Amino acid sequence: MNRPSYRELNKKIKKARKAVLTNRISMVNPASIAADALELGYLVKDVLDVLADILKEITPREYAGQYPPQRAYESDILDTELLAFRWESKRLGGKIYLKFAIKEDRMWLVSLHQDRQGTGAE
Repeated sequence: MNRPSYRELNKKIKKARKAVLTNRISMVNPASIAADALELGYLVKDVLDVLADILKEITPREYAGQYPPQRAYESDILDTELLAFRWESKRLGGKIYLKFAIKEDRMWLVSLHQDRQGTGAE
């Protein structure tokens, strides 16, 4: 069976939503997240609100990661599974790419930007 399954992805999305609602998020690269936030038209201080909205938009159908998921190499989230999603976001007004990891009960934001599929820059 290919991992992650629909059910597994659904659980990860729910864990991410819960982490956001309880303010348990961290950013792997805050400077990059801040730059991408400006490009998307919001301030990084508003990332919790943005995440709360966009995590309601995604479903396991929008999963755009590898099977099985790629493992993180950043020290804070070393060897955790990276979950990537691509979808048309109503909240952010365009095709968006989101990548995150769940470690314990914390969501680690890796990427949130306009979709750059085909540009080699994700």
